[in-house]
Amino acid sequence: MTTQLLFYQNPTPVSSERHLKTSVKTGGDFSFAKSVNSVPLVAAEFAEAGAEFPIVFAGEGDTVVPTVILGAMGSENAYIDDDGKWTAKYMPLFIRRYPFVFSHQTSEGQLILHVDEAYSGVNKDDRGERLFDSDGSQTQYLKSVLRFLEDYQLKFNRSQQYCKRLVEHDLLRPMEAQFTLPSGERRKLTGFRTVDRDKLKALGQDVVEQMLRTDELECTFLHLASLRHFASVAERSGGGKTAEAPTPDAAEAQEGVVEDVDG
Repeated sequence: MTTQLLFYQNPTPVSSERHLKTSVKTGGDFSFAKSVNSVPLVAAEFAEAGAEFPIVFAGEGDTVVPTVILGAMGSENAYIDDDGKWTAKYMPLFIRRYPFVFSHQTSEGQLILHVDEAYSGVNKDDRGERLFDSDGSQTQYLKSVLRFLEDYQLKFNRSQQYCKRLVEHDLLRPMEAQFTLPSGERRKLTGFRTVDRDKLKALGQDVVEQMLRTDELECTFLHLASLRHFASVAERSGGGKTAEAPTPDAAEAQEGVVEDVDG
């Protein structure tokens, strides 16, 4: 899980003993995600996220996860402005769930809710929503958070099944994306993988029918179509410079060395 924490700094188990008087104020400031150029995605998000961002796959073996690219620079989210405002239409669930996260399964297989106490919106000044009532009972807000994360976990688990299918049939290959930023600077992103079109076309009918029934084939096409958005990522990246229109060639992503892409 550590590799997926990204902007979580001090995730702490939520309890009535520790957080009886704790409130959480979320809103329009997403500065906490300003320095990440990608975040994990679940397959259920492909349609909406793929309409704006490139969707790729990061990791190896059983740890492959869908990932959405948010910037052409290693530590820049091009969709958060200087005031911390989110400037895209769609916001990935991974960012929406912050400052909460599930972690550490118990021996009974239960996940434990954590809150990032380093987040500026976590307070004891009654700003935002309380986590517990005065008698230590969960508030409706906390119950809604739990429902949200439980749903997210189910979607994440289903996405892992999809990724396992891609790995099982050797459909992923290492890729790199090359950019020309508005400033004219050349950049390159590596460390991710995309579906190999030729291997996809060569799949047997039984596998194709299975992927069609499970919506995995639709997800694959959405992923491939989303790669055209590397161009818009390049336009937004590089400190907001607007010298000349960029000439991104990310759509012509080439096979390359896998390094790191998940910031």
